[in-house]
Amino acid sequence: MRAPLLVLIGLLCAGPARAAENPAAPPAPVAPSADPTQVRPGSYVLDPDHGKVTWSVSHLGYSTYYGQFTGLSGALQLDPKAPEKSRLEVTVPLGGVITGSARLNEHLAAPDFFDTAKFPTATFTATKVEPTSPTTARITGDLNLRGTVRPFAIDATFNQAGIHPVDQRYTVGFDGRAVVKRSDFGINAYLPQLGDEVSLRIEGEFKAAP
Repeated sequence: MRAPLLVLIGLLCAGPARAAENPAAPPAPVAPSADPTQVRPGSYVLDPDHGKVTWSVSHLGYSTYYGQFTGLSGALQLDPKAPEKSRLEVTVPLGGVITGSARLNEHLAAPDFFDTAKFPTATFTATKVEPTSPTTARITGDLNLRGTVRPFAIDATFNQAGIHPVDQRYTVGFDGRAVVKRSDFGINAYLPQLGDEVSLRIEGEFKAAP
């Protein structure tokens, strides 16, 4: 009888140890969702590393020239159940324009164009968010560029939201498109040979505010 008793005692003692060696696996992280109704409401800040505006303009009719603004900052107040109540403010540093040409970068910063010594930033403040489909919206507001304020509209597309795999922060991602007429803001250099309408492609990843 001693042998079976010893086996039983051994099994009872080993049970907790085995449980410790094989703890329950942690729950798998929730996959990002492309369903806008699942987005967490609240305050968000724009990730400066993933907030960019890529612009293009006709270059004297010979080509389409591209450049980019980086290092944007912004704040988003998001209400997915009532998108029309959402709010957005974005600041674009004009002095950091990237074109691939140091000489052109300097020229764009000069009074002919952005005059960054006087006007270092442009700002956009949304005044209305109008859903156009389950994942798109037209965002209208005021664009302040070179000290001139004009109505401005962005056609935005919701991409997805979820825990970002790199920084583990809850993130909401959007793309946008817009067109701005530079002469509306007093940027008249080389008109009409150099294009007046500037096409914008906008990228924004917003992190949930702490």
